[in-house]
Amino acid sequence: MSKKKDVTIYDIAEKLNLSSSTISRALKNHHSIGAKTIKKVQKTAKEMGYTPNIFAASLRSNQTKTIGVLMSRINRPFISTLISGIEDHAQKKGYNILIAQSNDSFKNEVEMANALYNSRVSGVICSLAMETVNTDHFKQFQDKNIPVVFVDRTPASINTYKVMIDNYSAGYNATKHLILQGCERIAHFAGSQHRMIYSERRRGYIAALQDHGITIDEKLIIYFNSLSHEEGVKATKKLLKSSNPPDGIFTANDTTGVSVIQTAKKMGVKIPEELAVIGFNNDPISSIIDPGLSTITHPAFQMGQTCADQIIHHLEENSDDQLTSVTFLKTEVLVRESSKRK
Repeated sequence: MSKKKDVTIYDIAEKLNLSSSTISRALKNHHSIGAKTIKKVQKTAKEMGYTPNIFAASLRSNQTKTIGVLMSRINRPFISTLISGIEDHAQKKGYNILIAQSNDSFKNEVEMANALYNSRVSGVICSLAMETVNTDHFKQFQDKNIPVVFVDRTPASINTYKVMIDNYSAGYNATKHLILQGCERIAHFAGSQHRMIYSERRRGYIAALQDHGITIDEKLIIYFNSLSHEEGVKATKKLLKSSNPPDGIFTANDTTGVSVIQTAKKMGVKIPEELAVIGFNNDPISSIIDPGLSTITHPAFQMGQTCADQIIHHLEENSDDQLTSVTFLKTEVLVRESSKRK
């Protein structure tokens, strides 16, 4: 069965005995075309099943009005909420988004970045893969003055627009909360240290301990590859079986925070009396687990909106300047039963 031929403005022009330029302007409600003609053209276009060729139009204008969104793992609640914020603002401004994910693989991220570039996106919003150290694959966008905004996992090597939280302060406040609840031996489940968000959370953790006169024990800092549930279970078992187990754990995400609670309960450790726990992100699961997981709020939706707003503003200003500033959004300690001793 042969594919039905798409209806073009030339087909409409032939049927109405009008020029193709008149049809084009009428379809756009151009002021140079009379209301009667516009109505007739649009009615005929609808009857013939005409749909505009958006890609062809983008080639002519060199503006696709599509924002590429390159994320690590879209099945994470933080990332899905972030994407929702991007889409919410983009749609209001008449932009579409094209989503790609790296699954925390550097190789995948390079391939997806190239695919977005070849798709002629107008701008890119990216949260880097856990493996990524080299960011040369984003240079092609900057060379063509295509704005790039990094969010959450941002590179230090590229001077561009970034939307972040103060991870140092968040890590400090999470650790301080456990100290104020009476914890004296606090472990930290840390993410990959070449990702600034995790190194800053670790730095805040260490500073809080030092400021409160608690000796740093490097054996209590566990480094993770992906901060997965499985890694959290394994690390929790190892710590709680040790001769001097912690009485508090600050985890760099809620996934591992939940794994701590579940594993500790199976081992007969009371939460929070014997082990106080605080996570990071305020994922939905943090309020479902029993006891509820204390956490650090992470304004994912607002971060997404801010990213989209910066790119669209830059595009609509037709600016030749590179985006180079940083926006920091606020976080808070959200106390639940997993750490509430006092």
